[in-house]
Amino acid sequence: MKAGIYQMKPLFGKKEANLRKAETVISNLKCDLIALPELFSTGYSFISKAELGNYAEQIPGGNTTEFLVELACKNSCYIAAGLAEIENDDLYNTAVFIGPHGFIGKYRKLHLFYKEKFIFKAGNLPLQIFNMEGIKVSLIICFDWIYPEVCRSVALKGAHIVIHPSNLLKPWAQMAMRIRSVENRIFTMIANRVGVESRSGERLKFSGRSQISDPKGEILLSFPKAREAFACVDIDPAVANDKLFTPHNHLFNDRKPLMYDL
Repeated sequence: MKAGIYQMKPLFGKKEANLRKAETVISNLKCDLIALPELFSTGYSFISKAELGNYAEQIPGGNTTEFLVELACKNSCYIAAGLAEIENDDLYNTAVFIGPHGFIGKYRKLHLFYKEKFIFKAGNLPLQIFNMEGIKVSLIICFDWIYPEVCRSVALKGAHIVIHPSNLLKPWAQMAMRIRSVENRIFTMIANRVGVESRSGERLKFSGRSQISDPKGEILLSFPKAREAFACVDIDPAVANDKLFTPHNHLFNDRKPLMYDL
């Protein structure tokens, strides 16, 4: 299958323009699976709940989700993307998984980063496995990377691919996600963004370097750190079924969870 990433530079607050950017890329890329960044349709640096509330949407049923459903149907592909969700009066940093036949599911970011804690509510949905024609896909978002339990949890549930919509600022996640690939024998896909947002006296520069890593930690696809890019690469998700590190070491069967005291 062909897996791809759009490393995007969202225009802050310009939802319609960002949707059209994504539409152009996805329509031309012709991937089976494509990942977009965290908060791809709105930008990141919201200064208050009230401001974000003007952009957040219900999921499913909101305009952005419905737009992605149409896009996936039109291009016969699966799309993972991050966007702002509102439920009742609560705001969530959410990622959706959408296929050619419609909305499949969503994940709410568990581990909020920096000032996100003042605006978003931490995720309250369980880590999930989404079915992509027999391929098991899971979602994490940005700062979730620093907690290895997250990828391990979904790998134990059978995930072949972990998709990682992100707005990364620091340089370490790319290295860490290669390790997540190795220690779980899974494919990982970081869909990071690029660009700078300067708001309320603070300047955030996003680190790019989106990548796809295979179960041995090899980088199959990587992007530069400072410009938009998009591409796809052939992967074989079945490779992630092999959890043998050596003929005598099964990565999951050899675990001693009763001894870890987590």
